[in-house]
Amino acid sequence: MPEAPSDDWRTYDEFAAGIATYRLPAADLTGRDVTITLDDGETLALTFKDAEHVVCNGVEDPYDAVAVRDDVFFVNLPLTSVDGEALTVVYSTATHRALAVRSVIGAEDVEGVPRVSQDFRAGVTDGGEPSGAVPGPSRDLIGKRNLYRYSPDHLYEHVYVSSQRYAWQCLEGVQRGHGDMDLSTVWKFADGLYLFCFREFRIAVASVWLHDLGYALRTTGVFLGLTGDGQSEHSRAGGHIYPLGAVAYPDAQPV
Repeated sequence: MPEAPSDDWRTYDEFAAGIATYRLPAADLTGRDVTITLDDGETLALTFKDAEHVVCNGVEDPYDAVAVRDDVFFVNLPLTSVDGEALTVVYSTATHRALAVRSVIGAEDVEGVPRVSQDFRAGVTDGGEPSGAVPGPSRDLIGKRNLYRYSPDHLYEHVYVSSQRYAWQCLEGVQRGHGDMDLSTVWKFADGLYLFCFREFRIAVASVWLHDLGYALRTTGVFLGLTGDGQSEHSRAGGHIYPLGAVAYPDAQPV
């Protein structure tokens, strides 16, 4: 059994190195246009100029995209027009449903509050009449226990304990032996597709993932956080999901 590393807590950039090894390939959205109207009335008009640049509401930023399914795209804008922010959108060309997550690094640490905050909104695209359920908060993952393999050197376990928190531990990698229970949010996007986001307490980092718990058992994600020298950084991530099991609560239920 490999020995645990030192007890020094690893920085975001240390554990994120190589965590996109098993990510699904990038999708080139060159020439596509999509307008997403969110439930609060905000509109995101996206024009993909090439494989790496998008204009959103008249402002150009980089992007990366993954076709999680034939009709579902995970698109992240690691904003350079605004420091310390990222915009992630998921949309379907079949149901014309969408959701958006904005992640923001706070100006300073606040005791007991994650440094990186996130907000979540559902929406629809201009591709046609929306169908199916509106994306929204879900309790479907509560009680589930999964392994996530992101690279030969990244293996993590997640236990979804409530609608607000999940527990994690690192089984392989620079964080081996480390773990915590952090704030999390789960939304159901479509059958078998779950948006999972976490916000850590001990270091300034948050993530956005789209778990495909159908036949694919793959996950696609991104991180936003502060490196060891205090600079904001965006990282891609992704890998394979290995379900370990689940429990059902017989009477009193988690929040």
